[in-house]
Amino acid sequence: MIRNTALLTGSTGFIGANLARHLIKNSYKVHILTRPESSNWRIKDILPHLVDHRVNFQNKKELQGVMAEIKPNIIFHLASYGGYPFQQNLQNMVEANIVETVNLLESLKTIDYQVFINAGSSSEYGYKTEPMKESDALSPNSFYAATKASATYISQVYSRMYQKPIVTVRPFSVYGPYEEPTKFIPTLITRSLKGEDIHLTQGIEKRDFIYIDDFIDGLLAICHSPDKVKGKVINLGSGKQYSVKEAADLIASLTGSKSKLHFGTYKPRNWDTNYWVADISLAKRLLGWQPANSFEEGLKKTIAWFEKNINLYEKKN
Repeated sequence: MIRNTALLTGSTGFIGANLARHLIKNSYKVHILTRPESSNWRIKDILPHLVDHRVNFQNKKELQGVMAEIKPNIIFHLASYGGYPFQQNLQNMVEANIVETVNLLESLKTIDYQVFINAGSSSEYGYKTEPMKESDALSPNSFYAATKASATYISQVYSRMYQKPIVTVRPFSVYGPYEEPTKFIPTLITRSLKGEDIHLTQGIEKRDFIYIDDFIDGLLAICHSPDKVKGKVINLGSGKQYSVKEAADLIASLTGSKSKLHFGTYKPRNWDTNYWVADISLAKRLLGWQPANSFEEGLKKTIAWFEKNINLYEKKN
């Protein structure tokens, strides 16, 4: 009988908080690793259903002790640093994305787990002009992307050397409830609901948006068939791309907002690009997975959640 004991890092983040809720709902025993300084606003209401281990990820002996106690059979390694504009310290990126990944893998070395899912990033690919395939050469365009690519390579080699069921997923632009307030979709929705003006880039930049529930379904598909993807990298995106203008216009329409969209008044970031889309054929072929929600369907669900929970974002701002 399979033990449903899951371990999450990054549980206080956007993806982790949604995943924790899903696992609880499906009768998993959920352990989370958090730092003393972690903000728990996303998981405050479900904390009684989680086993929280406050740990120093740099302390290998402490980590080994916690792993020996938990003996997880499913590990979701979602913790990272550098994915937001306000996280720019290179040393912190190296420690969080590389060193702490190594420490976690080493602390689990003697544990016979079912699967270890390492969260990479679509930014590892760098700029491309065709749908991004897992076999593409990586060309990171930021320190964050470079450290995530390093963790991906380490995870793959670790899997081969020690015959461990380790898989790296590359998320594209995941959106939904509890997303970071400063990110694109939450900013559009909250300002639209309030009728506030919205300042945007030119609007031609494109992204592959995937709704959080579809992303989580992808993670669970890996858990159900770890042998099929052991040691591999798997893209989790929608396989479709939308421009900033298309997304903004759609959200304005769905919210019935009177907000004015000011294109070209927001400075582009160095990672913005006019082409960014996942090739998800590998996930379809090996896992039988594909997103169930269209972009519009996912946005409708996200907007409905924001309408009920916008107070959480007002507190954050």
